[in-house]
Amino acid sequence: MKELAADGIPVAVSCRVLKLSRQPYYRWLNDPVTTADRVEAQRANALFDAHRDGPEFGYRFSPTMPKLPVRR
Repeated sequence: MKELAADGIPVAVSCRVLKLSRQPYYRWLNDPVTTADRVEAQRANALFDAHRDGPEFGYRFSPTMPKLPVRR
């Protein structure tokens, strides 16, 4: 949006074309990443890393879980 505004396209027009409201855009502009979003992203990254490092511990591969029948 900033690049479009720098090229002379009003923010209101850009928001209308992108089907965004102006108020949330300006709210995001003041604080692009909230603390809750940052914490959620860190937790998701930790889960992805744990799965990548040891996928055998997922619920589908747990040695204590009984094998489920395959639907055909």
